Formats: sequence, C-alpha cells, structure tokens
Amino acid sequence: MKVLYRSDVARGPAWQQLFAQLAPDVDFRVWPEAGNLDEIDYLIAWQVPPEFIAALPRLKVLFSSGAGVDHIDSSAVPPHVAIVRMVEPGIVNGMLEYVTMSVLALHRHLFEYQELQQQGLWQPIEVYPPSTCSVGVMGLGVLGQAVLDRLGVFGFTRLGWNRSPRALPGVRCFDGEGTLNEFLGQCDILICLLPLTDATRGILNARLFAALPAGSALLHVGRGGHLDQEALLDALDSGHLKRAVLDVCDPEPLPSEHALWRHPRVVLTPHVASMTQPETAVPVLLENLRRHQRGEALLDQIDRSNGY
Repeated sequence: MKVLYRSDVARGPAWQQLFAQLAPDVDFRVWPEAGNLDEIDYLIAWQVPPEFIAALPRLKVLFSSGAGVDHIDSSAVPPHVAIVRMVEPGIVNGMLEYVTMSVLALHRHLFEYQELQQQGLWQPIEVYPPSTCSVGVMGLGVLGQAVLDRLGVFGFTRLGWNRSPRALPGVRCFDGEGTLNEFLGQCDILICLLPLTDATRGILNARLFAALPAGSALLHVGRGGHLDQEALLDALDSGHLKRAVLDVCDPEPLPSEHALWRHPRVVLTPHVASMTQPETAVPVLLENLRRHQRGEALLDQIDRSNGY
C-alpha cells in the first residue's frame, strides 16, 4: 500500500512520523519526495492539479486533507476513484472553539465594548439570557450538528436549515428552499456552515440578508464563494446587519484595499476556524485505508452528484 501526502508542507513530517508509528507497513511518502507516481494507490491532498491526478494510474482513493472538497476538481478525478472528505476530531473541535468564541462575543457585546474602550467610555450594555437569542445554522452536516449541540449548553434558542430533512434534539429544523425565509426571519445570529456547491455559491446575498431580522449578525465559517461581499457591506452600512465575523473570503487573502479589512463592524480572520490536526486525523484516515483494503464502504465518501 503506497500513500502520498500532498498538502500542507509544514505538517508533512508530522503525518510521516505518525504513519511510521501507527502503520509501519504502509509506504507513506510526502511530496515532493513521491518516488514513482505509477505506484501510488492513495492520495491525501488539498489543491491538486488535474494533470497530477492524470499521472497517478493506480490511484484508488483521493482523500481531501480538509473538511470540504470544493477545492478539488472532481471532473478531473476518474469515476472509479473515490473522493473522501476529512472528518476528524481536530476539525470538529477547532470549529466548536471558533464558533463558541464568536457567538459568545456577539451575544455579550464584546466587539461593542472594544469600541467603547477606544472612546474611553465606561458604558454597560444590558445583558439578556441566551434563551432570548436565536442562533441559526445553515448546513446540518457533522460540523453544523456539533455546533448546535455545543451552543445548547449555554441555553441559546437553536435553529437549523438544511437542503434535506434533519431532526436534532432541541433544535427547530427547517429544510428546503420553501422554508429558508421562515428560518432566516428568526435568526439573531446566522452561522453559515454549508458546503460550497453550484447550488450554494453566492447564497449569502442581498435577498438573504433582507430576510434576517434587523440588527442580526452573520458568522461565516463556510467558504468564501458563499458570500456576496458587496451585499454584506451594503447590509452593514445600512444598519440592517449589526456585525459580521468572517473566517473565509474570496479571494483569500483579500486585496489589501478591500473594504472588509477596515470595516468597523467586521471581524476578519484568515481561514483558521478549523484545521486538520495530524494527531487526530491520521487514525481516522488509517481506518478508512483499512476499510478500503477489506472491501468495506469508506467513511465520509462524497456523493459526486451533489458535490459533498
């Protein structure tokens, strides 16, 4: 079994060391020390050129090194090659930390207090119970479900929207286009955790923002392609949205002159909400490799017909 890692260069040695410890029988290689590409059975990658895929005649499975697969041109991957998303505890825990931090900061007015501090103003803002704040999550996959479960610990009113039906304890769930506006109209804080597909590209647009309650906030941890950045700026400048926390944008990084960098009600982080951790990812990936070797179904294999 020959596995090639072609992703974050800095983390390559950690992956290699863990494979050596946990699976010494696996021939694990780190790009660019790939050896003969004709021998590679499995590829772990982030962005990979189509011509590189074509140079791997024995490839059986392409493992995304991240939770999404929108960075992979699936049309360049032969139909017989399975594409698998990375779903591992490190990614989930990182997202839980980031979303919890952001929702609590929005709910407890941390960003407003930063502005008051800069003005030298000691001005308490009234605190309301979390139950009076409705948090809605778009995208009820593994990450969306985990986020809603964690926010329940604090007592927030929780809503979820998904393209297909879901039933989650303590969460009012909506599904399909016909329920989107009803869902949005109840969200004080909207969290986007959708996969990026042709159907969801540009979904965070002027129409969607208008359907949110006045004074609501956006927390965007999906993909940059979901967001109409100009529509967001308009919604913020009009006062309809009070604030936005963005971990993703398009392009990444934004041009230095882009208005989002300096907007007073935007917090922008450089796509760091959740990252694959080698220590927790390698055991998950090894389990999938063993499953494939045994002829069993792969965990978290994407459905190419819907893109996730």
